[in-house]
Amino acid sequence: MESFEMNNSAIDKDSSHLRRSANYKPNIWKYDFLQSLHNKHESEGNATRAMMLVEDVKQMLIEAVSLKANLELMDNIMKFGLATLFEKEIKETLEIVAMMEPNDEKSHGDSTIEEHDLYTIALRFRLLRQHGYEVSEDVFRSFKDKNGGFVRAKFGDTKGVRELLEAAHFGLGDGTIMEKAKIFSMESLKKICNNSVNNCGGIIEEVPNDNQVVHHALELPLHWRVEWFDARWQIRFHEKEKSGDVNCSMVKLAKIHFNAVQATHQKDLKELSRWNLGEMQHLPECMKLCFQALDDVTNEIAYEIGAEKGWMQVLPHLRKVWGDFCKSLLVEAKWFSLGYTPSLEEYLENAWVSSSGPLILTHSIFFHAHEDLDGAKDLLEMNKDLVYNSSLIIRLCNDLGTSEAESNRGDAPSSILCYMQEENVSEEEALMHVRGLIVEAWKNINGRSILAQHSPSLQSLIRLCSNAARVAHMLYQSGDGFGVQDGDIRQQILSSLIEPFAMG
Repeated sequence: MESFEMNNSAIDKDSSHLRRSANYKPNIWKYDFLQSLHNKHESEGNATRAMMLVEDVKQMLIEAVSLKANLELMDNIMKFGLATLFEKEIKETLEIVAMMEPNDEKSHGDSTIEEHDLYTIALRFRLLRQHGYEVSEDVFRSFKDKNGGFVRAKFGDTKGVRELLEAAHFGLGDGTIMEKAKIFSMESLKKICNNSVNNCGGIIEEVPNDNQVVHHALELPLHWRVEWFDARWQIRFHEKEKSGDVNCSMVKLAKIHFNAVQATHQKDLKELSRWNLGEMQHLPECMKLCFQALDDVTNEIAYEIGAEKGWMQVLPHLRKVWGDFCKSLLVEAKWFSLGYTPSLEEYLENAWVSSSGPLILTHSIFFHAHEDLDGAKDLLEMNKDLVYNSSLIIRLCNDLGTSEAESNRGDAPSSILCYMQEENVSEEEALMHVRGLIVEAWKNINGRSILAQHSPSLQSLIRLCSNAARVAHMLYQSGDGFGVQDGDIRQQILSSLIEPFAMG
């Protein structure tokens, strides 16, 4: 049987050599802590209650007359993490919405779109593109002047401009209407926030309710957020504000569903912690045994994916991505040892692999498509660009969040330092360039979404790649949320995985 191979010459045999330390704090995910997780809200009674609430929400969808009401219902369903419960209804509604155009007189009932209703037009555009529908950016032309500037979107229309910003992140190329829409909406919303802060004596917590949503949108767009973690924020915000556009039944259903999914995640965490710590205490500190453990776990994963008939079909792919990952880390170690700073292109050729993106996504894809292993293999082979762009976002978000700390402790250079040295530019210019690369990678993923409307397997792959990229945004938006396990990111993760919603 094929096993992992290790180049012994790569091992430093000088026992006096000390391994560099990143001074990371102890891991918070201790075995005893994970085994203690328990969700008291998981019960048959809640499941029955959820089924009744699902029917209530379905009735809301049936009774919604206007296009705007339908769009807002679908938007809230997705923001609350309930999309999996209403896949059929969402698909049917989007099919109807996709056939409507602004001022479509043939549409039935109150389903027309006012030409200057920025909010509804932007919301329709976002939801359709989010689900892979081909919708033209020309729907926003009525808001522009002859010079291409946005003028009809009034400054006071905060809701419309905010939705325009969310829609702008589904752009596909350079120099498009959506690029100009993004610049306009960001500048307008920042002015609104600054004015609100000034009016409230500089205390952001006291700004009007709508501006809390504006801050949320400016911090990170919906398209780049991890849907599961954002669902908690959305539920709490709407519950606290008792927002008029959200039905009480939907909020109750969202809380029950969140708690049920949280309970499933807790069970998964318990299983993932599939280690005998007592036996591990007796192992010597030796790389050979580390490799043996990795080999054993990889075999176990392959068997879990492919069972008795297909596990040997999966195993070579899992071993290859582990091998590629380790080789990419070795390249970075050599760069550090030699004091070598590569060009940005050379750095990225290796860094998208060392990001762990291909490693994570290959495992995820085979787990997701375990009933069609040949299809999963072909899907990976034909869509390497999706894995590449997702992995690139992971790497660049990591660099943005950790570059300063890594530079201070003398680690191998990041994309930021590589670009600074190659182009002889300031750190701020390099940061802007890296952020631009992230935007371009998202555009590439957006473009593939348009082509995936009639391919469920490709849609699944796009969701996996998008979610992996979203996790990177969440982890590194405020620094190193992976290595430094404290602060806001830790609290956000802990809350979503451990603290269930209280049910009235």
